[in-house]
Amino acid sequence: MLARQALAIRHVAFEDCGTLEAVLARRGFALRYVEAPYEDLPSLDAGSPDLLIALGGPLSVYAEAQYPWILEELHLLERRLASGKPALGICLGAQMLARVLGARVFPAPVKELGWKPLQLTAAGRSSSVAPLAPEHTSMLHWHGDTFDLPTGATLLASTAEIPQQVYEWGGKVLAFQCHPEICAQHIESWLVGHACEVAATPGVSVGELRERTQQLAPTLAQQAGEAFESWLNSVGL
Repeated sequence: MLARQALAIRHVAFEDCGTLEAVLARRGFALRYVEAPYEDLPSLDAGSPDLLIALGGPLSVYAEAQYPWILEELHLLERRLASGKPALGICLGAQMLARVLGARVFPAPVKELGWKPLQLTAAGRSSSVAPLAPEHTSMLHWHGDTFDLPTGATLLASTAEIPQQVYEWGGKVLAFQCHPEICAQHIESWLVGHACEVAATPGVSVGELRERTQQLAPTLAQQAGEAFESWLNSVGL
């Protein structure tokens, strides 16, 4: 029997599926990464994988003039949504899905970089992301852009500064502005890869990010695992 297939669109090497990899492995998925900046996105069959995941990265969705492959990825996500099969977006991936769904993506009023809990909406508390409620876990935030809630989407979670944190669309799309997938063991790669951004963000330090991640990421991994499992069940995977 062939394993179910998960295709993850990656933008920088260290922003991978993180703790989601273990969930997929337990459920018998074969996970393949595609490197968006240089692989042939137009040739990909968007409807073939059982699950498509669009991951995070330091770019803006609206930087397509500088990075033309962004448009290729947006077209890939359009084809995926047209297929009616499940898609998961994280950070940049969530912003790309929002744009494909017709929403505006734009610079946020503040940069969110660090740990703080989500505030779940009533819909969120009765959804797959209920394990991510603030009484259960904190959350890693690492973004400078935000987006309007796409038409037809259901808002599942917010923060005081950025209302659009988690949304669901069409019963098959789940998108996180934040990073539920972060793995404590991987944070050093983030601190190196995003060193310039960390240094340029007032009130943020490498030491605090490292310490807070070691404290909080293990609980988030457990709770996010429950959320991912629940969502995969809800979409028949």
